[in-house]
Amino acid sequence: MIYEGLSEAYTTLLHSAKEAMERAYVPYSNFQVGAALLDDEGHVHYGCNVENAAYGPTNCAERTALFRAVADGKRPGQFQAIAVIGDTEGPIAPCGICRQVLVELCSPDMPVIMGNMNGQWTMSTVSAILPGAFTPASLEKGES
Repeated sequence: MIYEGLSEAYTTLLHSAKEAMERAYVPYSNFQVGAALLDDEGHVHYGCNVENAAYGPTNCAERTALFRAVADGKRPGQFQAIAVIGDTEGPIAPCGICRQVLVELCSPDMPVIMGNMNGQWTMSTVSAILPGAFTPASLEKGES
């Protein structure tokens, strides 16, 4: 798949997200999503959505990649970029819960590359996809 105008590194990350997407467990929605999270050492942490019949325990691809990276020993601020892909009309975007987890674990200026199976893509940053986010600093200020 060619993502015209996207850097080679980010294109590779989207291809990794596609590999992860193909591993999704989606017996109810049949809607596969994949994510690939690049860490500060150049390692890619894969994530796919995993559904559950009770729906609530379902986990998105982005959170799977982030939680997997944390389980592998990574900590907030050690991530360089995340790519997300789905078979959607336009580039797929993280859900609200995933955006909040990205805010918690990633730097505000970390790139979020969103793509689809048609070669369309868009790029944003963690802070831009969730303006006014509740952050760890919010707890210190007593915000809610």
